[in-house]
Amino acid sequence: MDLQKKLKELRKTYGYTQQEFSDKLGISRVNYTRYETGKVRPDYETIIKIADFYDISLDELFDRKKYL
Repeated sequence: MDLQKKLKELRKTYGYTQQEFSDKLGISRVNYTRYETGKVRPDYETIIKIADFYDISLDELFDRKKYL
């Protein structure tokens, strides 16, 4: 699964709109939308914030279990 698909899946699973989740991250909704569409990849700091928010590992966020 691509990162953008995983971000959308997690957000929808937890019932957040893009605006609500981007507010929690402290970024604009436009930037978050770009993450979900794959137009822009989040920086490392944001990736860590996302994993911490959902209480998942970076491996889970990047769906690395299929490669292990």
